[in-house]
Amino acid sequence: MKSNKILNIIIAVVALVGAFLFIKIFMEDSEAIETDVDLQNSVVSPIIYYSTFLLIAAVVIAVALSLWSLIRNPENLKKTLMGLAVLGVLLVISYFLSDSEAVINAAGGISEGGEAGSATNKWVGTGIWYSIILGGVASLFFVYDLVKGLIKS
Repeated sequence: MKSNKILNIIIAVVALVGAFLFIKIFMEDSEAIETDVDLQNSVVSPIIYYSTFLLIAAVVIAVALSLWSLIRNPENLKKTLMGLAVLGVLLVISYFLSDSEAVINAAGGISEGGEAGSATNKWVGTGIWYSIILGGVASLFFVYDLVKGLIKS
């Protein structure tokens, strides 16, 4: 119960600081904010840094708590590692399905950085195939769940 109070206090402080920075922006003239660099640095930059800090803190806390949970529960760790292994296998399959042909623009020429054999082309193709494979697997599970629900009804 005490940790819940502490968490509520932290949330309130974060919200108050964010509200203060947000109101500080609205107290200034919008035209002046767009043209005056010093005003931008004194009014807009703090909320950007604060938001960046909150994002990084949220990611670090989420990853740390997830890892802590996995360490405390070895059964979930096995399941997670198996899931990562399956995703790794699908990534390797996607990599071999992709090509590294030249990227042709609308004018029929080769786009800058899109030369044949480019590693970027290969990884973009890998990402596309990876998305297609994962979308197909998700679709199969969706149809399976739908049919299973219809059979139970």
